[in-house]
Amino acid sequence: MQNLFKDVGSLDRRCYDTFGLSEALLMEHAAEAMAVQIRERFQEGSRVQIVCGPGNNGADGIALGRLLYGRYSVTLQLPHGAKSEMAQWQRECARRIGVREADEMESCDVLVDALFGSGLSRQLDGRTASLLSQMNSAHAFKLACDMPTGVFADGRCDTAVFRADLTVTMGALKRGMFSDAAKEAVGEIVVADLGVDRSVYETNSNWKVLERSDLLLPQRDRANVHKGSFGHLGVVCGEKSGAAIISGRAALRFGAGLVTLLSNEAVAIPYELMQSHLRPDTVNAVAIGMGLGQEFSERELRERIDGDIPLVCDADLFAHPMLGELLGRKRLVLTPHPKEFTTLLRRTGISDIDVAALQRERFKYVEAFCAAYPDVVLLLKGANVIIGQNDRFFVNPHGTNVLAKGGSGDVLGGLVGALLAQGYAPLEAAIHASLAHTEAARCFKGASYALTPDDLIEEVTRIG
Repeated sequence: MQNLFKDVGSLDRRCYDTFGLSEALLMEHAAEAMAVQIRERFQEGSRVQIVCGPGNNGADGIALGRLLYGRYSVTLQLPHGAKSEMAQWQRECARRIGVREADEMESCDVLVDALFGSGLSRQLDGRTASLLSQMNSAHAFKLACDMPTGVFADGRCDTAVFRADLTVTMGALKRGMFSDAAKEAVGEIVVADLGVDRSVYETNSNWKVLERSDLLLPQRDRANVHKGSFGHLGVVCGEKSGAAIISGRAALRFGAGLVTLLSNEAVAIPYELMQSHLRPDTVNAVAIGMGLGQEFSERELRERIDGDIPLVCDADLFAHPMLGELLGRKRLVLTPHPKEFTTLLRRTGISDIDVAALQRERFKYVEAFCAAYPDVVLLLKGANVIIGQNDRFFVNPHGTNVLAKGGSGDVLGGLVGALLAQGYAPLEAAIHASLAHTEAARCFKGASYALTPDDLIEEVTRIG
């Protein structure tokens, strides 16, 4: 996993004040990192147009043009001129070696957005928005310097946003790049070293980006075992029994030794699952909320989840009267989608917002909830999943649009429940279940619109 920072201004200042590095040296490394990406992808003589802003992001772009000039056909476009001291200096250097400037967009093989980067602090004016529209329409490989123009540092996006194929971000990963809205804009992300290795440049952060290699599967490495060695998950089966069945099947596929559906009435279930009206004594974790509806009274629900048994809660549970008392538990994983999370925020008195407001500030509201309920593990679903507990936060950016299908969340709940039953701590269960969920989706070979829960469950068996 990698560190994730709200901003890197303090890290840059540390380079200046502690390591004695100059602003010009950091800028040279930033430009070289972008140049490397272009050299690796495009042959000499390719046409490169760099659209530069008036500040230091623009200065990075001008320096890039200087580095490429001579082997590539380079054109600079400075629609707002050069206003910062570094931008003016870099422009003069580029002029002296003969780098050409243009007033308009030209046909090119590579188009670089070096307008504003992570320094954007206000809404874009109409002229810049129109320019971004032209840039997005260009038939070229699109590279963003530091952060695509139109993406704010907190992850909000302007109505006009540069859509990059590749973002070369400077020094360290910025949190705003991992908002749901920004996922449409950033493309592939590469981090540029700025005169020192990332391990030196970065300080520790309580926000992390999960990597696919962080996934730890529940592999069975002991020989003298039986089904009880791998836990027994109970899945509360309510009005929409299909959701519970999906969760149960996913849990069994992800290593749980036994899975029992806890139902009031007999339900037609796959032969590999069990069914009981009462919670068997051997059940050591419970999944609840998937398709729950109004099937159970509070007394009946308590009978199925009483004690300190680990729980994963989803869907209908967030509107249930019992939610408040469940939030006092020590071993609890919540897996809401955005609408369910707004219900959770409203019921806990944290904030009364709609989904649009949440999506603009997902990081803020996850931090607020985890501060109010530090023992609870929160897994907020979305284009980029956010997992948090107390003051530790993790972003899983590996999900794809194939997961936007009914039942995908029920599979995730079953994966979390399977790991809880196998003895994983709640935070670890959420992290590794989420990574397995996105990895299974990545392995799916069908059309992007075609994934079903059965497909996803089957792909879980092929991970690793």
